[in-house]
Amino acid sequence: MTGERFEVDGLAAVRWGSGPPRYVLLHAGVADSRSWDAVAPALDGPAVAYDRRGFGGTPPGAAGFRHLDDLLAVLDAAAPGSEPVWLVGNSMGGALAIDAALEAPARFAGLVLIGPGVSSDVAGFEAPPQTATEDAMEAEWKAAGDSVEALLELEAWLWLDGPEPRGRVGGAARELAIDMNRRVHAHGAPDEAGFNGVDGGGRLGELSLPVTVAWGEYENSEQAAICELLVERIPGARRVVLPGTAHLPGLDAPDALVAAIHDARAVG
Repeated sequence: MTGERFEVDGLAAVRWGSGPPRYVLLHAGVADSRSWDAVAPALDGPAVAYDRRGFGGTPPGAAGFRHLDDLLAVLDAAAPGSEPVWLVGNSMGGALAIDAALEAPARFAGLVLIGPGVSSDVAGFEAPPQTATEDAMEAEWKAAGDSVEALLELEAWLWLDGPEPRGRVGGAARELAIDMNRRVHAHGAPDEAGFNGVDGGGRLGELSLPVTVAWGEYENSEQAAICELLVERIPGARRVVLPGTAHLPGLDAPDALVAAIHDARAVG
């Protein structure tokens, strides 16, 4: 099912299904709303996604904008006065979901955080030693210099394949991953500019709604360690490891991701 396109305050958005959304889907920092195309139509209720400023079809924002304000604007436009929605956030979309739940908890029924980032430091976090494959990635990264095409290939290896053999995921999923990230680079990789005003990493213990933290079995070692720490720090958080995928499961394991989202909501 193809989503219906709409716009809110200059943000390119899409909805699947009719009526108020049950889910709002927040993309990763190397992606855009197209990363949900294989997930949203299979969900058990209407869903909305949008391109953050500087991603996909949305131009970069002016200085001082906040992703949180944009999320609430999209929610107001798509579901004015509706029941609380579930936020599903991948990577930096997960960081935004955490911030939103801290600042406007009444608007949200629960969080599904997929390989989530955090908008500020988490006290006590220490990155684990890298694997041999991650060391090889780092060496190639340094050698790539300013070549955008080389960086796109390396970032597809890291985020789509995971620290597994390069090219583990191919075909349309890889083409989409690279195209989405190419647009991010063209816009100037602006995600961090919109995260301000919420100490997400320092306030994890304040989250009082149902939270599932999910990540792929092929996730890179540092991101997997962050996820484990979030499970420890967020009260009552559920831990889910998705088989056969890495950081962007919506691209190469959409069925497993849909099942995890439905399970999270069922447990509530």
